[in-house]
Amino acid sequence: MTSTTLPNLLTFFRIGLIPVIVCLFYFERPLSNWIAASIFILACITDYLDGYFARTLKQTTRFGVFLDPIADKLLVAATLLMLVGFGRIQGFTLIPAVIILCREILVSGLREFLAEAHVSVPVTQLAKWKTAIQMMALSLLIIEDIPGFMIPIDMIGTAGLWIAAFLTLITGFDYLRAGLKHM
Repeated sequence: MTSTTLPNLLTFFRIGLIPVIVCLFYFERPLSNWIAASIFILACITDYLDGYFARTLKQTTRFGVFLDPIADKLLVAATLLMLVGFGRIQGFTLIPAVIILCREILVSGLREFLAEAHVSVPVTQLAKWKTAIQMMALSLLIIEDIPGFMIPIDMIGTAGLWIAAFLTLITGFDYLRAGLKHM
């Protein structure tokens, strides 16, 4: 298959949404928050769909296997950096953000190393849960506030970020342990 498969097009689309999300941080709130969160959620949906279509349509390509995780990491890293830069993640909440970023770098390097050794490390169910919670948390942190909502949305997002960071540590350790067997 070529790099123009449906899953790869969805991955390119996801990467193309990142600068739009970044730019929206500079516009008038709260409308820009809602638009940015909607686009972020759309990007998260394309992450699910590209994997689904790659498997069901048998359109898995080496290029897609390479680019999809990079697109995911770019989306998460850019969003975390913008949330930090605009003060929506600060203080002790920087800790889960750093944990998440460091784990992404570790797993990327480990996957690259293991690929050269022709070893595949499949994504675990816990890692999928971690990703879902992380995406939900980031979406809520982008929204920042819903006036009149009984619990502050940013507080729920922050709690989700801490939960995602905890799961990140567990899944990162699992990947590292699996990789160490081949080093």
